[in-house]
Amino acid sequence: MTPKEILSHVDHTLLGVTATGAEFIQLCDEGLHFGVASVCVPPSRVKLCADHVAGKLAVCTVVGFPNGYADSEAKAREVEVALRAGAVEIDMVIDIGKAKEGDFAAVLADIKKVRAATGTHILKVIIETALLTEAEKIKLCEVVGQSGADYIKTSTGFAQGGATFEDVALLRKHSPAHVKVKAAGGIASMEDARRFIELGADRLGTSRIVKIVQGLEGAGY
Repeated sequence: MTPKEILSHVDHTLLGVTATGAEFIQLCDEGLHFGVASVCVPPSRVKLCADHVAGKLAVCTVVGFPNGYADSEAKAREVEVALRAGAVEIDMVIDIGKAKEGDFAAVLADIKKVRAATGTHILKVIIETALLTEAEKIKLCEVVGQSGADYIKTSTGFAQGGATFEDVALLRKHSPAHVKVKAAGGIASMEDARRFIELGADRLGTSRIVKIVQGLEGAGY
């Protein structure tokens, strides 16, 4: 798998709380140059990025981020505002506490509320695998499959751990065929990226892969 092929799976991500407008413009320019799948930015930066890329690159944003415990109505409202600003992909965080107490009906209802707000736009569901047992992860594969969402995503990158090879393999094994997998958090090398894709990840949430390819490009790639 070539670097270009890997980049086509990357959601080039900048969600740090101190990031400036100039940094988001740079993120977009990198995304356009390297042919990534999308740029993933905070809700307040969606319009800036959408205006800058002018439809030439998908803009993704996050909802209920990073803790997931916002009310479903609030999450749906976040989606509506983000779509008006120019977002075309949404990464939402489930109510992790509800999953931990076994209230998967509430988790499903939460995702469905956001799914209704996203309409035909891509919806990725972050389950925060580092905080879950294996049984909870498997159950959430079922729940996300029932919700109508497009992706199940490992992590926010803000919890105690990110994507692991084992988790991506587990999610791919137990998710319905129509649900894709996104690995996010801690993807630090081209080798990691290749391995995650081989294990079944269709998207990679990372800022590092573009930096690595920039180094390769500078070296004559």
